[in-house]
Amino acid sequence: MSKTIVQLVDELPTNNLTIHSLRALDFVVPGQWTNLVGFENTIKSVTGVTDQAVIQQIGDRAIQLYNDKSQGYQRALWIYQTVDSFGVTLGAAAIANKVGEKIGLLSFLNKITPRADKAQTIDLSLKVVAELIAFCQINGIPGDSIGDFVKSLGNYSGESLMRMAALVCFDGLIPLGPNFVLKAQSVIGGLNPSDLQENAMFKKLSTMIPGGNAAGQLGFIGESFASTSGWMNNFVASRGLTPQKVANNLQQFIEISDDKLDYLAAFLDMSTNYYEHTGIQTLAHRLIERAVAEI
Repeated sequence: MSKTIVQLVDELPTNNLTIHSLRALDFVVPGQWTNLVGFENTIKSVTGVTDQAVIQQIGDRAIQLYNDKSQGYQRALWIYQTVDSFGVTLGAAAIANKVGEKIGLLSFLNKITPRADKAQTIDLSLKVVAELIAFCQINGIPGDSIGDFVKSLGNYSGESLMRMAALVCFDGLIPLGPNFVLKAQSVIGGLNPSDLQENAMFKKLSTMIPGGNAAGQLGFIGESFASTSGWMNNFVASRGLTPQKVANNLQQFIEISDDKLDYLAAFLDMSTNYYEHTGIQTLAHRLIERAVAEI
């Protein structure tokens, strides 16, 4: 990794489309996420410690843990970054310098092509698997621990819960509709190993996905998605979420009509990196918690 954990947390942005998008989801998980930036600031927020010597001790231990390659923290970061690297494509730079303005999405339609349901489903299911594997890496448990991950979802909070909220809203509801879980399961059931092998994100993540080969990995992806489907359905139902509700809240900074939601999904995919952003915050949080317990 070219950057230290301190640099990664210190350099998190405070005002871009990713931040605006996540703040627009506050109605989904009220008060769960604040954009913590700065490693020392994160230590203070997580621990409540103000003594500078203790803060230094905690920081030093957290850095040691992150740098220890026998631990899974750097691999988890790689997963978070890899997932988002395939979304940041066309027009991102042009969009970035319009932050703070009302963005007329229609002006970008000639540069954006909505993904087919199959491609969108593969990416959604891969993000679920990526979350599972990153969770296992951070917690030092086998990467196929589906049961442990599903149990942990009930305890997700803060930046981790916001990341899953964004996954449900931005990668599920908006592109695939209110019944996205059933639709995705149907698509996954009809996939062949070759469908995965043609997907760029799968090619990059494949060395981390259990299953041995593409056929076994497809089975693992399907099992992982099916195991989390109850949590996702309950998340949507308990909050009364619809694609329109999510889009309406995003209209604070993006102008979009109801018949262009598939374009909105593509727009968010190419112009935000919510997975990496909240993933770095999750890593910092877990490292600091462990460091406190070990000093």
